[in-house]
Amino acid sequence: MRHVAKREGKLELVEKALERLSPIESVCTLCPRDCRVDRTKGADGVCRTGRLASVSHALLHFGEEPVISGKSGSGTIFFTGCNLKCLFCQNYQLSWLLEGKPVSDEGLAALMLGLQAKGAHNINFVSPTHVVLPILRALRIALSEGLAIPLVWNSNGYDSVAVIQALEGIVDIYLPDLKYHSPVISKKYSAAADYFAKASEAVREMSIQQPVLDLGPGGTARRGLVVRHLILPGSVEDTLGILKWASENLSPFIGFSLMSQYHPCFRAPDEIQRGVSEEEYRRAADEVLALGFGHLFLQPEPFRPDEHLVPDFRKEKPFRWK
Repeated sequence: MRHVAKREGKLELVEKALERLSPIESVCTLCPRDCRVDRTKGADGVCRTGRLASVSHALLHFGEEPVISGKSGSGTIFFTGCNLKCLFCQNYQLSWLLEGKPVSDEGLAALMLGLQAKGAHNINFVSPTHVVLPILRALRIALSEGLAIPLVWNSNGYDSVAVIQALEGIVDIYLPDLKYHSPVISKKYSAAADYFAKASEAVREMSIQQPVLDLGPGGTARRGLVVRHLILPGSVEDTLGILKWASENLSPFIGFSLMSQYHPCFRAPDEIQRGVSEEEYRRAADEVLALGFGHLFLQPEPFRPDEHLVPDFRKEKPFRWK
């Protein structure tokens, strides 16, 4: 009965979020880009997405942080399109090239329920910012048909505070990137000089909603916040700025994931056509170790070029699990 009551409560919140956000769809301000295009009439705006979501893959993911993937895998849905579009994006086949297929709200709900049936620990929405409305419409169906596992909002961090506020009580686990501190760097690599100003507001709201990373008996997250930061070559000072801000503005009981897996992809400029050096990673790792986050996730050393974690979404199985 407890699970039924929880689903019914979440379903009510989904309805309220749809009432709150659906009117924005025709003059889209669902993310900080504020494109103000009519998403009901076609695929337009920075994300080039219309009313329906487009999906590349829905699979059990074993490469997320251990508290997300667990032993059975994270039920991950990879959406195509993106509101940020970093030049070096490792998922460029999805974010830039839009390689996926449109899926109805009913079809998206079926993907969620199918992943739950396969034993997924959670439903992990990757790049969900621009498709929040189709996700909510699909959740309305999936929850009424028995979806009961935690929901993960796995975003680039460039989220609207109003949207994150509307998701309170719906999203169980926030898994945002906090990519840049410097507006010069964010403008250069993502054409978003306001990235940190907007992302920091959104991530702070996530921390208010989910201030404690709560783990179940098997060590898998039931709710909480895990902030990710990918170190970029030559940008350690920017990383240190992110770490300082996070330690001063977010709950100390969240998770923080410091990643060294950068690999030059797609349109990465010449100055970042290399991996992160050991010296760069050690400097950042030493700093984050001193900050006292409740849960810290580190990649042990910079990856060699032949060990990068870049997926190929043109394959049925895009990841090479270790």
